This record gives sequence, structure tokens and C-alpha cells, in this order.
Amino acid sequence: MRHCLIVDDSDVVRKVAKRLLEEFHMTSTEAESAADAMEACRRAMPDVILLDWHTSPAMTSHDFMSLLRHTPGGDQPIVIYCTTDNDHGDITRARQNGANEILMKPFDKESMGKKLRAAGLDGIV
Repeated sequence: MRHCLIVDDSDVVRKVAKRLLEEFHMTSTEAESAADAMEACRRAMPDVILLDWHTSPAMTSHDFMSLLRHTPGGDQPIVIYCTTDNDHGDITRARQNGANEILMKPFDKESMGKKLRAAGLDGIV
């Protein structure tokens, strides 16, 4: 079973994402900040990371992706960058820092499923 790390400072968003991921037969863990997410990745690298665009000033989502991609095994997770802003510059920067897909918030099962399939995950209905 694939495992997803949900990184978002909103408890509500993490709960919604967790519920949707369960429908895709994925397990998940949660992190409230990019720094917490980095620690979680060091303990056990997930298959997928849902990463909120706004984490914390101490470690931005872009800092996290750059650090992740330079960590042993950090080239493997599919990073889905979740944002409410359709800012072309930010999205381009996210892709340059290692995001595989961009998912606009608020998301639902259909939009999440499309991004998981687009990222190459087999068996996503």
C-alpha cells in the first residue's frame, strides 16, 4: 500500500486529504510544517507528499522541496504542490524545486485522483 505524507498547517485540510487518500487505498501521516515533514521523511520516505504552498517562514515549501530532493531517497517521492494561488511564477518555481504536480485548493476526490494518475501512480480510480 502506498504511503502519503500530508503537509499542511490546517488540521481541516489534513483531515480532508487523509479521508480522500483512504478512498484511493493509501495510508498517510501528517505534518503541520515543512520542518516536521523533513523529519518525517528522514524517518521513513513516503511514496507521495501533498505539500501546502504556505508552510512556515522557518522553512518554506520551496526550501523543503529543495532539501528533500538533495536527501538520500528524496528523489523518489511524488510531490504534489497544493496551492490556492494560480500565480504562474510560484508554480514555475515549485516545478523547478521538485514538484511533480500542482493541485489547486480546494481539492476533491476527482481533482486529487487526476493528479495522482498524472504523476504515474497505478491503480488510482
